[in-house]
Amino acid sequence: MKVSASQLRELLITYIPARLPVLITGAPGIGKSDIVAQAAQETGHDLLISHPVVEDPTDSKGLPFPDGNVARFLPFGDLERALRATTPLLWFLDDLGQASPAVQAAKMQLLLARRIGEHALPDCVTFVAATNRRNDNAGVSGILDPVISRFATVVELEPSIADWTDWAARSGVPAELIAFLRFRPDLLSVKKTARDIENAPSPRTWGFVAKTMPVVPKSLELVSYAGSVGEAAASELMSFLAIYRELPSPDAIILSPDTAPIPETPAALYAVSSALAAHSTEGNFERVLTYNQRLIDVGHREFGALLARDAVRRKPELASTHAFIRAQGGEIGKIIRGE
Repeated sequence: MKVSASQLRELLITYIPARLPVLITGAPGIGKSDIVAQAAQETGHDLLISHPVVEDPTDSKGLPFPDGNVARFLPFGDLERALRATTPLLWFLDDLGQASPAVQAAKMQLLLARRIGEHALPDCVTFVAATNRRNDNAGVSGILDPVISRFATVVELEPSIADWTDWAARSGVPAELIAFLRFRPDLLSVKKTARDIENAPSPRTWGFVAKTMPVVPKSLELVSYAGSVGEAAASELMSFLAIYRELPSPDAIILSPDTAPIPETPAALYAVSSALAAHSTEGNFERVLTYNQRLIDVGHREFGALLARDAVRRKPELASTHAFIRAQGGEIGKIIRGE
């Protein structure tokens, strides 16, 4: 069953406190690990991350040691930490599908019986696992059916531009990158078909672009971005940035919101709305909303909604301004509410 990032987060928040194990599948770099970490934080769980791909079966069983005339298994590492847990703990098995069959088999008893040999897990421990798919060129040979059946539910995470831009606006991602991916949402995640040693567009690799945009010199932009998301996507980003940089500056629009020009092309509209959202403050938000109303009046309702929503996502305090409260009763409020 395919789920969006917001649906997966809600599912995990429901399943984790109930101690129901979840298996998440999906392409590399789409945010599986980040969503698990967020869910752990929101449910008040400590996070223990294991990587079965680099484990040996003894990591899950413990090391045998003599105890008189018998041998017992001595837990160590992640297993020891889980067995000693006294507060809510989320044990995240990352990249489970890359692990050997022997390691996967060693996890089965932990997942269902919640014990391994003579050691029983405390009730405060919950499991979540993630894996890439077999066709993702990620070294996944599969997961044993008995292992799969030990999860309460199996879901496939599918990235969406709506979830990504919601996260990006709250995380301070450069406005021009948000605008570009709204303009070209098909480039958010692109399946890599070649086995060459190069990156492909994904939420993870666009995240690297976001981190490098403020620091990379213009002379190296194409080289830097191509190394993060591939040459084709980087070339399209550079073409969009050329448009973005030729538009009136956000400061100029805020200075004269009643007369500043309104672009006509979709690329320019995405650029202007994202830039204004990033430049909005409590002091200038009334002027931003004046320009926003003009966008709506000339028929660009979608971009008016994007501007207002992004501004409030970036700075939630803007929702308490007099300008925004007044706008809530008019056309802008209807658009934000989806009416």
